[in-house]
Amino acid sequence: MSIEERRALAASALRDLGHEFISTELSEEQLERITRHAQDLLDELKQTANRTREVPVGSLVQYKMAVPEDGSREKHQLFADSVVSGGANPMGLNATLWREGEVAFMEATFEKAFEGAPGRAHGGIVAALIDETMGLVMSIQGLVAFTVQLDVSYRAPTPVFRPIVSKGWLEKREGRKLYINCEVTDGDVVCAEAKGIFVSVEPAKFLESITIAK
Repeated sequence: MSIEERRALAASALRDLGHEFISTELSEEQLERITRHAQDLLDELKQTANRTREVPVGSLVQYKMAVPEDGSREKHQLFADSVVSGGANPMGLNATLWREGEVAFMEATFEKAFEGAPGRAHGGIVAALIDETMGLVMSIQGLVAFTVQLDVSYRAPTPVFRPIVSKGWLEKREGRKLYINCEVTDGDVVCAEAKGIFVSVEPAKFLESITIAK
């Protein structure tokens, strides 16, 4: 097992731990024990060398190919630490993705820690899923861009503990500006619709603040 696979496995365990913590009625003794163990782990991590987020050389050149076309919904791992689609982020959604032609799809199940009102996903985490889906549209286009505007209309409650699908597509492009639409559904029910404006940048500019792995 590679270090990346071990990191993703550890992140999965930490994600599950967080959701169970939210979902479970704990005694004072259990809370004290969890706090003690968590503090021990935290102290250990604080004594370990800092990690720099890296982008492998050539990954941006192959960015368009990072989104699979075969419908397998394999994990998008360009940025494994992504809070939405990164399997190595213990605080994330661990969403899966795929594409159908030029249309991007993501699927996520909002667990207990992402609940807002009882039984409903928090609107902010739904917006995060939308933003990430729109980012996948850009990767399909082979572009790097930043979000400058995101307008979300919530049409129906987004439930927890059910697979939710987000669908994004490019509406139009005007120079560096990209206008992207998105729809979030629970089966046949439209939970949210969104429109976003992104501005594309040169990959070299994007990489200015990112360490490149050799």
